[in-house]
Amino acid sequence: MNKKTGAITFFGIIILFLLLFGVKFFEGIWSFPSFSLVPFMVFALLGTGIFTTIYLGFPQIRYLLHGIKVTRGVYDDPNEAGDLSHFQALSTALSATVGIGNIAGVATAIYYGGPGALFWMWITAFFGSALKFAECTLAVEYRDFDKQGMTAGGPMYTIERGLGIKWRWLAIIFACFAVICSFATGNAIQSFTLSDQIYSEVTQMVGSEHWLTIKHQLMDNYAVSIQQIINGVLIATISGLVIIGGIKRIGNVTSYLAPFMAVIYFIAAMLIILANITDIPASFASIISMAFNPPAAVGGVAGGTLLVVMNTMLWGVKRGLYSNEAGQGSAPIAHSTAKTEFPVREGVVALLEPFIDTIIICTLTGLTIIVTGTWHHTEFYTTRIDPTFTGELLNGSLLTSLAFKNGLAWLFPFGDKIITLGVLLFAISTVISWSFYGDRATDYLFGEKAIPVYRSFYIFFVFIGAVASLEAIWAFGDAALGFMTFPNLISIILLSRVLKKLTTSYFDIEHQVYK
Repeated sequence: MNKKTGAITFFGIIILFLLLFGVKFFEGIWSFPSFSLVPFMVFALLGTGIFTTIYLGFPQIRYLLHGIKVTRGVYDDPNEAGDLSHFQALSTALSATVGIGNIAGVATAIYYGGPGALFWMWITAFFGSALKFAECTLAVEYRDFDKQGMTAGGPMYTIERGLGIKWRWLAIIFACFAVICSFATGNAIQSFTLSDQIYSEVTQMVGSEHWLTIKHQLMDNYAVSIQQIINGVLIATISGLVIIGGIKRIGNVTSYLAPFMAVIYFIAAMLIILANITDIPASFASIISMAFNPPAAVGGVAGGTLLVVMNTMLWGVKRGLYSNEAGQGSAPIAHSTAKTEFPVREGVVALLEPFIDTIIICTLTGLTIIVTGTWHHTEFYTTRIDPTFTGELLNGSLLTSLAFKNGLAWLFPFGDKIITLGVLLFAISTVISWSFYGDRATDYLFGEKAIPVYRSFYIFFVFIGAVASLEAIWAFGDAALGFMTFPNLISIILLSRVLKKLTTSYFDIEHQVYK
């Protein structure tokens, strides 16, 4: 099958289905099949993670320390082929994962699924670490190099080069959904959250009736302000200046942005947790108990029904996958650029991501929301625990902002501004990193000449996201994320023997230390 023809045909089918059935049709991936309480997406993701974990002998535990050494540059050989160092490759991948998912994604999971959703995020991260190890090892093993000597890797290359040309159709499907997902998950959601946060800050200063912040009703379900339009132009301009520079500029920028903001966020969250240290045991107890026995809707059936548990699990898995991208297939595109001749060496670096992203940062976010009582401002709390609660319902980054404002009030009155800064740096770094993912998928499908066209559309979608509505953006982003995951999971399972052989041979040799 010709890649360009296949891609055009596939995009045409997607557009036709959108016109005929709307986004709701694609959202069905997270509830398919309708007769089952366990969605096939959840089963496939966790099932593949469990299989990979057992088959490879728990690599997320056995190779964790080795991964830390590799990331520190102990084994870095400057003469090895590739574009980025192990640390830069990790930073680029983390910049795409450590972001809105950690700030807004955790809040959204708790908003709909309650504190128990955080437990299922942990489960997704633990088994997701094995998936990250697998998919990134394979990405380096089957990567290619273009005419300029730049790396070209990711699941589309893993599928075609690892499984053979007869599987190209699956590689095309993955690449097409990677392009779509880059516009939604990696772009518009980030831009929307950042724009919404800035709009909230400006509204606090000038009010909601100012000429900048007043929203003009353009359609029945859509209104926009001048401030949001300004936000869109600024975010798109800043992102475009970095994106046009290509992967090396992206790697340089993200290697500073991601660690810098992660440290600030970590310190601020720890201050809140330490100030509420006596409430931590009760918070963990709530997380565990509500993961398996969440209260049902007030006035409804008894708590703990399987249906209610599945709602909590689904939100935890969805937001966990969105946060750490394990098994999704996006991170391997960044990791395939690493300077190394050993695929497994980059795999052990990649398995650190879910630990950093979800086990550490998402947990900090969730705990700050819970220990400060901010989670009472959620749909879950008002429908399942206290329907008399009269506080304002807050979702996404605004819920996390309130948690930081309340949690740091003992130290200073502007804790919410840390979230504004975090959203700014995290969102920009994620938008930048995801542009590279879309670049590689576009290059695979249409060739190098199509990349400037893709980048133009990508930057335009940064603006669109800044003025769009939350529900539509998240819904389509979740759908695209789910669809691009399946081809990647299939390749991991079918190439598991190759993966085990690579792992065994790598750890059988003595590795030269350069630092």
